[in-house]
Amino acid sequence: MRDTSELTAAVERLADRLRAAPQSRLQRGAAAEGLALARELAVRAQRAEEPGREPRTMPDAGVFTVADQLVVAGNDLAEILRTAPADSREGELAEAVELVRGATERSGL
Repeated sequence: MRDTSELTAAVERLADRLRAAPQSRLQRGAAAEGLALARELAVRAQRAEEPGREPRTMPDAGVFTVADQLVVAGNDLAEILRTAPADSREGELAEAVELVRGATERSGL
């Protein structure tokens, strides 16, 4: 089993920042960046879990729910990567962590 704590910690940090951000900052792009990241992580998790099925798009449930959507998507992907066979999914964990870091920078949080 892989250690996915770096991914879950990065997701939790960004989610905490989104929760603490004022509405004006969320509306100026931080929430959109968080939602885009949540959607990407969700797609990656779905592709890993159900390879032959078309991934579903995470809905836009509003600026105040983005943090929770991000945590759900991030934790889903982390669990899939954590329990994947050791020789599979090489590099996906590092890619996911980099996606979170990039979104954090772009969001300005």
